[in-house]
Amino acid sequence: MRKYGSVSKSLADELETGSEVFGFDALRGYQAGREYYVAMCPLKIIPKLFTFNEFDLPPQLRAQRTLRESRIPQIANYIVNNPKDYVFSSLTASVDGKMKFSPAPSAGENGKIGRLYVSMNCKMLINDGQHRRAAIEEALKQKPELGNETISVVFFEDKGLRRSQQMFADLNKHAVKPTKSIGILYDHRDTFAQFIVKLTNALPIFHGRVELERTSISNRSTKFFTLNGISDATKFLLRPKSKNLEEPEQKLAAEFWEEVSKNIPEWQLLIEKKVSAYELRQEFVHAHTNLINALGLAGHVLVTQFPNDWKQKIKALQKLDWARDSPVWQGKLMIDGRMLKTRSGINKAANVILQACGVTKTLDDFEGEK
Repeated sequence: MRKYGSVSKSLADELETGSEVFGFDALRGYQAGREYYVAMCPLKIIPKLFTFNEFDLPPQLRAQRTLRESRIPQIANYIVNNPKDYVFSSLTASVDGKMKFSPAPSAGENGKIGRLYVSMNCKMLINDGQHRRAAIEEALKQKPELGNETISVVFFEDKGLRRSQQMFADLNKHAVKPTKSIGILYDHRDTFAQFIVKLTNALPIFHGRVELERTSISNRSTKFFTLNGISDATKFLLRPKSKNLEEPEQKLAAEFWEEVSKNIPEWQLLIEKKVSAYELRQEFVHAHTNLINALGLAGHVLVTQFPNDWKQKIKALQKLDWARDSPVWQGKLMIDGRMLKTRSGINKAANVILQACGVTKTLDDFEGEK
């Protein structure tokens, strides 16, 4: 951060006499015929550089940039709890005011490396990263020593902030959120997620049959389960109080899915490679994530109500009619040959499983007794 005393008088006059000027190491680039700059900004400057006052924004931009307050503590905690390996992508900002790029002397007049000077009388609007900005401010309150670390900021000149609305739309319309399965696979800090990945490699029914990237499976895929489906179903089974599963919980999850696989005949055929995943998807409800979730819900009741003999009760799965066209699934998981994707349908399917296992109580009964 620099004020006028650190900047030549001509440059100061060229910006705006009497105001503060911040200087950053920066790169100059070009997009759509316009200059833009990528600057390295210390975290401690971010709250000062980008104040968020909704009433200073043009009316058409306010609703688009309303902060979701619930996200801020989550992101701030991510920084504070991972000071050695947090990662932040660049902030993107529009600048309505005076700024000047001064190439390094060795780079020449058209050099792309130099210093970017920005008048603090500018209006600056974050087009991408307003929650990160707010989280940085919150994290600095808890760990001021983070202030000297840097984040890259992409600055676009935008007189009157006329282009900001289109920039906001352009930056967000093409953003692709990672799938839930990829989030589980890559999250090495989430111990539950890593347990699920380990589980899929350990059990014969899962090994080599789990779609690790997508949340759905194409018709001709050799995969039979999705990683997010197994994760959700295991959460329904265990209802863990934290992400750090105790060893007995891990053992229970592994034993439950192992017993389920032993008692669904078609799953055994799949393990023995006597039938394809594609064939099972065409014919049976247990080849779909909703039914896997129903198994997790029913499993929670079984292992809670019958801790000593739930394995015996689960043998009833052998005689349940798993066919997609079976009347037992109609209006629950299936309607007119299509798979339903509703929580109420999953709950009803769980009740079918419980009834088949000799449990007279429904999920609602079980929850009401807690």
